[in-house]
Amino acid sequence: MSHTTDRPVLTSRDSWKALQSHHAEIQDKHLRDWFAEDPQRGEKLSLEALGLFLDYSKNRIDAKTIALLVALAESANLKDRIEAMFSGEKINTTEQRAVLHTALRAPRDAQIEFEGENVVPEVHAVLDKMAAFCERVASGAWRGHSGKRILNVVNIGIGGSDLGPVMAYESLRHFSNRELTFRFVSNVDGTDFAEATRDLDPAETLFIVASKTFTTQETMTNAKTARQWLLAGLGDDVSAVAKHFVAVSTNADEVAKFGIDTENMFGFWDWVGGRYSMDSAIGLSTMLAIGPQQFREMLDGFHAMDEHFRTAPLAENLPVLMGLLNVWYANFFNVKTVAVLPYDQYLKRFPAYLQQLTMESNGKSTTLSGERVDYDTSPIFWGEPGTNGQHSFYQLIHQGTHLIPCDFIAFGKSLNPLGEHQDILMANVIAQGEALAMGKTAEEVEREGTAAELVPHRVFEGNRPSNTLLVERLTPAVLGKLIALYEHSTFTQGAIWEIDSFDQWGVELGKVLAKQIMPELQSKDAALGHDSSTNGLIERYRQWK
Repeated sequence: MSHTTDRPVLTSRDSWKALQSHHAEIQDKHLRDWFAEDPQRGEKLSLEALGLFLDYSKNRIDAKTIALLVALAESANLKDRIEAMFSGEKINTTEQRAVLHTALRAPRDAQIEFEGENVVPEVHAVLDKMAAFCERVASGAWRGHSGKRILNVVNIGIGGSDLGPVMAYESLRHFSNRELTFRFVSNVDGTDFAEATRDLDPAETLFIVASKTFTTQETMTNAKTARQWLLAGLGDDVSAVAKHFVAVSTNADEVAKFGIDTENMFGFWDWVGGRYSMDSAIGLSTMLAIGPQQFREMLDGFHAMDEHFRTAPLAENLPVLMGLLNVWYANFFNVKTVAVLPYDQYLKRFPAYLQQLTMESNGKSTTLSGERVDYDTSPIFWGEPGTNGQHSFYQLIHQGTHLIPCDFIAFGKSLNPLGEHQDILMANVIAQGEALAMGKTAEEVEREGTAAELVPHRVFEGNRPSNTLLVERLTPAVLGKLIALYEHSTFTQGAIWEIDSFDQWGVELGKVLAKQIMPELQSKDAALGHDSSTNGLIERYRQWK
């Protein structure tokens, strides 16, 4: 499949130039004026699909903007790129890999071919194996070395092997098995392991070691520490390891060497990227928490959004619209960050999950054809749940010098209805969108009787864009839809920018250098050949040792 070499570079395309001209015409127009001119704007610039309602009317756009952004997507052959991903082409060109995370949530009767073979039966074989294991743990049929039931589950992973499982557990805690305690260890800092296991009984604890290669430095360091901790608590009988450890990996030799029975190894495939893997065997802790049935409901939610992304016209396609709006702000308003603000405490780890998804995917400066880009790619994604953020960084969003588009995510029904809590929460999220868009003029401030010297401090310029995503209730299926929405929005942006959203070479260099520095920290005699700053830091650490 040819990618970019036969087309003009992005910034010299007619569709890009048309957006530049359009931006020059409308960049100073205020959302107050847009809403005043069109009383139906809120209805016209909103979209509902799969039970998700997106109000994007508080963006600095009009119908023409959307038409021009869709034309840009067409000039990037977005539809062909989507089809190439779903059909198993090797669109991760720098690693020559297919990108088939969509197969992880395909129904049992689907046909998805990779190199001439339908991968769906394999996917469901792993899901069935996971389900059987989870049922054994939940029923008490799986017992630890001393015959006790498993009551604690510790997931050891990093990156996609941690962020997804942690986020899913926190998001779906309402639906989880409260008889089990779940902990997550990712950081190689020994404090992470020490605090996660401090109050646990080794005889009742199961470790899931999640590492595709079973060689990831941080994960395997923590896994070895877990093994020592377990054996110290169970009389140093190495046969205990097989009763308290399972692996999510593809490296059977290393798994067996560790002492894990390869029957308790859950595999996945080269066409699954780490940050797209939480619905694969990497989600074993999620399935243990919410059970196989609800895990499958989550997968159905993912799949519903996959199908919407694949089939809906670009202008009526939730992920495409959200992706194009990010391109609009990043490339034409020079926006550097996007805030994701879920008004639901269960989604407290969702912004952290999206940081990896968006920035590891699109934090690139080289096009598919190897050229340096001459435009911005991924903005920085960040956020916290509302209403906490309102008492923290919203000051900057409302009155600071940075333009920060916001994604508000809110639910009509609380999973924990208590008095007026949900009404207050919803009043706040709706009010924030209105305040950011409309602001407050000096005249309005003066009419309130504010002292003249305070007026400038109490003016809100407004015209600050946001999306509001409303859903009736957070469920496993809805979580699947939300994650897939952002996955495909990220893909849309990468396709426009003509970058490889599925590699992450930027993670490599620091890891390589850390392996060189490690023996230099452990031996005072090792000669140092770094720059003076790096040498000085190594020497200072050696003195403390």
